[in-house]
Amino acid sequence: MEKLDLKNLKKRYLVWLYKTTKEELDKIERKFTQLEIDRFLLREIIRMDSSRKLVKFISDFHNYICNKEKEAKEQKFLNNNEINPEYNFLHLKLKAVEKAILKELGKDALKEIKLLYEMEMIERILKSTERR
Repeated sequence: MEKLDLKNLKKRYLVWLYKTTKEELDKIERKFTQLEIDRFLLREIIRMDSSRKLVKFISDFHNYICNKEKEAKEQKFLNNNEINPEYNFLHLKLKAVEKAILKELGKDALKEIKLLYEMEMIERILKSTERR
């Protein structure tokens, strides 16, 4: 097998490793970032509802936020607020994958892979037909 073919095989594997590991970590982390935005939205909706006609919807949204927060904490932390070992493993695995990419392919390749991942995630969101 030629040197370029071997490099391409390594690149595809590293891209796959990055994608799968980052997706697993993002499933947990995104809930925390969503909570920040959800809390902001809730405060703004409460502030704008001067007629107080949306109390039921606001309450439902508040409950949704509380449930999301509980679920997020359960995935990231143990009962004693220590980091969940599974989460910690994913975090360290992602760092190791990024180091492997740097070693095998270089800094520009790592930037490219991160950009491709982000583009794919945004494309998934834009193509999603799921209604919430």
